[in-house]
Amino acid sequence: MKKKFARFILRIFGWSVVNEIPPGTRKFVTLMAPHTSNWDFLVGWFGYMSIGINSKYLIKKEAFFFPLGYLVSAMGGMPVDRKASTNIVLQVGEMFKKDEGLIITIAPEGTRSLSRNWKRGFYYIALNANVPIALGFLDYKNKIGGVGKMITPTGNYEEDLKEIEEFYFDKQPRFPEKFSLSPQYRAKVSS
Repeated sequence: MKKKFARFILRIFGWSVVNEIPPGTRKFVTLMAPHTSNWDFLVGWFGYMSIGINSKYLIKKEAFFFPLGYLVSAMGGMPVDRKASTNIVLQVGEMFKKDEGLIITIAPEGTRSLSRNWKRGFYYIALNANVPIALGFLDYKNKIGGVGKMITPTGNYEEDLKEIEEFYFDKQPRFPEKFSLSPQYRAKVSS
């Protein structure tokens, strides 16, 4: 029922969804990019619902106050303590060890504003938890979203990032002026 409702809502707004997650894949980190608008969360949430994915996302524990905490939790929010003695990569690694069906979505830009460098946490979370990275996306130009290919982190961040950025190169965000790939990738493309 949820899937049909989500598909109906997306269809009303002209969106279609792709899903290239191999059958039986139960644990992974999903990147969601480009991320330039508050609408990204809502479109992505309906997109996940339409293909039956129940993803979680990380949010500072301070957001879990009454009554907002109930809504944040119901929509997949997982509290993280950014002030704890252990770092977030280790905290999330422990979450993956305890949950056999955990999917966590992370916006590598870390903000809806222009960010010249992506945060690396998504990569080290996947590497340390020994899970693949799914490349989730929203392309506002073509009104297509979903989860594209999956990669397995090799431990060579720079090389793996090239493959990731190649995937996102032609995805158009809602606000193109707020989206940026790494300086290294921009230099490669402009030469």
